[in-house]
Amino acid sequence: MKKITLIFGTLVLTSVSIAQKKNQTSAAVEYKNKFQPAFASGDFETAKKSLVTAKQFIDLAAEHPETMQSPKTLWLKGEIYSNFMVIGAQLNDSTFAKQAYQGEKNPLDIAIAAFKMGYGVSDKFKSEIRTSAYQKHDLIDAMAGKLYQENNYASAANLYEYEASFYDAIGEMDSTSIYNAAICYERAKEYGKAAVKYEQLAKAKYKGATSFALASNAYRKNGEIEKAKALVAEGRKTFPTNRDLLMEQVNTNIEAGDAAGAEYALSEAITADPNNKQLFYTIGTIYIDLKQNEKAEMSLNKALEIDPNYADAQYQLGAHLVTWGSETRITANQLKFGDPNYAEMMKNADEIYKRALNPLEKYIASNNKDKEVLTILFQINKTLGNTEKALEYKKRADSL
Repeated sequence: MKKITLIFGTLVLTSVSIAQKKNQTSAAVEYKNKFQPAFASGDFETAKKSLVTAKQFIDLAAEHPETMQSPKTLWLKGEIYSNFMVIGAQLNDSTFAKQAYQGEKNPLDIAIAAFKMGYGVSDKFKSEIRTSAYQKHDLIDAMAGKLYQENNYASAANLYEYEASFYDAIGEMDSTSIYNAAICYERAKEYGKAAVKYEQLAKAKYKGATSFALASNAYRKNGEIEKAKALVAEGRKTFPTNRDLLMEQVNTNIEAGDAAGAEYALSEAITADPNNKQLFYTIGTIYIDLKQNEKAEMSLNKALEIDPNYADAQYQLGAHLVTWGSETRITANQLKFGDPNYAEMMKNADEIYKRALNPLEKYIASNNKDKEVLTILFQINKTLGNTEKALEYKKRADSL
């Protein structure tokens, strides 16, 4: 009797195991032999029915201890569930996709979790899971791109996040999709979500200083000033002279109502590296943006003191002074006729123009094919009454 009972028990266990593997096999047959051909041929009604049946089989296999952690079960589950969302999106049929929801988890969440678990269980089916993850990524990318073109930025961002999650399931980071998600969140004015994505990229050293600056900027727009400051500080440890980070540090302090802090951020950078021509150049361009003309001129001149042949600083200083002088003349010409300030303002404008000549003439000596600068030199000299020089620069510009 004991032997019979033992044999019977073994048969029962074996039959249960076979039944569960049969569910796994049935799911595979339904998916591969019925769903995939129907989907490929555009027979979506048959494809939908086959996918529902395949889901029923794989759910049984995924619930039983014998097969729930099988990499084959997990791969099939990921394939089947993700296609509910793919077909739903292609046919604009949200009702169909909802058949694969589990509480608040949508089919893509379930599929990604299955792929991730299957990929980590063993080496079996790793190749299949990797291929599936890439395929689903590319399908979703097309959908996300379409939403982006339609200016549906929030939905596009959500899909770009899912793209990245499919790569994450196989242990890879899809920096491009994360970056796209961040851009879309920012355009949708969801700055908190954008900041998190940019920060993720910054920590991964993607796009260098740019990601730190973008993350700080997004946190600042979301009202999280302390997080913004912390990211700028972290970024500047690696990129101390980066213009975007310095500008972001200044803007963060200004937005926090700390004008002195903004000024200190720049002076601190100079103190730490007083002979860095690029740093003075960067600070000069920041002062230009802040409309602090005198400080911009001083910083750019300091860069040229360090390196008199620094072409970028020559050009930027000349361009700044030309713009400043032009704005002064425009303001003067907008005064009422007879205004006593007119003559003084025009005199100041001419003085600024005169200061522009030196860096621009040095620049053109080494860059004699720059037609734009030659034209500007012609115009300045003409305005200042230097007729002979003006005609010389015009002739050189015309020859180009």
